[in-house]
Amino acid sequence: MCGMASAESTQASVHEPDPVRPTQEDKVAAAGSELIGGPLGRRAVLGASWWTPVRVIALVAIGMFALGLVQKAPCYNGAWFVGASSQYTHACYSDIPHLYQGRGFADGLVPYFDKLPGDMQYLEYPVLTGVFMQVASWFTPGSGTIQAQEQWYWMVNAGMLMICASVIAVCVTRTHARRPWDGLLIALAPAFALTATINWDLLAVALTAAAMLMWSRGRSLAFGVLLGLATAAKLYPFLILGPLLVLCWRAGKWREFGTALGGAVVAWVVVNGPVMLFAFEGWSKFYTFSQERGVDFGSFWLIMAQNSDDPLSTDTVNTLATLLMLVCCAGVAVLALTAPRRPRLAQLAFLIVAAFILTNKVYSPQYVLWLVPLAVLARPKWRDFLIWQACEVAYFLGIWLYLAYTTSGDAHKGLPTDGYHWAIGLHLLGTLYLCVMIVRDIFLPERDPVRRSGDDDPSGGVLDGAKDVFVLGPAARPARHAAAQFDGPQVEWGRHGATGGSL
Repeated sequence: MCGMASAESTQASVHEPDPVRPTQEDKVAAAGSELIGGPLGRRAVLGASWWTPVRVIALVAIGMFALGLVQKAPCYNGAWFVGASSQYTHACYSDIPHLYQGRGFADGLVPYFDKLPGDMQYLEYPVLTGVFMQVASWFTPGSGTIQAQEQWYWMVNAGMLMICASVIAVCVTRTHARRPWDGLLIALAPAFALTATINWDLLAVALTAAAMLMWSRGRSLAFGVLLGLATAAKLYPFLILGPLLVLCWRAGKWREFGTALGGAVVAWVVVNGPVMLFAFEGWSKFYTFSQERGVDFGSFWLIMAQNSDDPLSTDTVNTLATLLMLVCCAGVAVLALTAPRRPRLAQLAFLIVAAFILTNKVYSPQYVLWLVPLAVLARPKWRDFLIWQACEVAYFLGIWLYLAYTTSGDAHKGLPTDGYHWAIGLHLLGTLYLCVMIVRDIFLPERDPVRRSGDDDPSGGVLDGAKDVFVLGPAARPARHAAAQFDGPQVEWGRHGATGGSL
């Protein structure tokens, strides 16, 4: 019996590689771990207590989310309701309390069906986000002052968004099975905590993170359904289907892609169809508003407009931004088909969403939430992640100080236009920096933290370890990729998982 148990243990150890410990391969993570006693030793027993990585990271994420709520306290206690400038000088602005009355929830109006008073005739959010907002209004007491109702509405939404934040942390932690501690990056991301309750973006981010988890488990239909629901909450998630298409093309996984695409389309239609049929004008407001909206905060288009005597028209900017995005899409497709090894899904997903953010005519500070989970999966390197986060925190402070400057009258308290342009530049450079690091990882797989540990594409599902059937350029020649030129765990191309076993 002892010999049999030993044989079974040996066999299990062969087929179940040890979890990757960031403190052993990342200098910044190792230095940061000194705050809690230092890096794990090689004899440390993992998973032997209730405190598993998933539970620890979920609790840390909730704690950071709570700190983000505390940061909004000056606004909750009055700055949202007294003048315009105070909420900006305290950097605690949120759309949520203002839209409770501004979009008819305080008056019991039905989103998309009932017209709103004022310039915005219908709710300008996608349908699933509108449902989220409506559900929160049902739990908001209709009695008392409007200020008290708006405070309640924000708190109800904050509770629902905290659930979304927990889902994101858990899904990201479980997507890369051998790298659970990478989830601490998302749990501790300062920009994540600061922007979580500005708007309702966490709903779409949570659905997208769950979709990525399903794809990593080989569940194509579940991935498609979740991504379709995410797109029904926010437009950006559908962009991930582009990278998935070219990766499945390279690997010949057409059936899986078709299943995912079909699931996404059906899920999106199920949510949007009834509103399209019975309230088309209200349903289409999100799309018409996005098209008609002029150049706005956070974009390089704004810098150009504010430094020009003859700014480009909205139609011209729409056309140019679309062309730039199409060029980026073509670049990602070429990268996917010509790289020496097939890129990981998370890498291309980050690049395509980042391209949309960089070329768009508006960048609201909460848009950083779209990228945080993808960044953790694409490049789990603490130094680069924190550099990017520092740039985003600088932009977060910059936009509120700029709005404080423009709303404080002759006092001009805050950041002038030139200073705000520098904040925009930091945001753009930080995002571009992370994009450059990811592209470098694609061309030099030995620099990729995930592949250097011996994995191929742990979030790739059916793409993980799959053989190529269609490649272009140098990738079509016999494999001579750089991954063979470094010492350490390596992936044998065309096999599932790392050398020495599979996940």
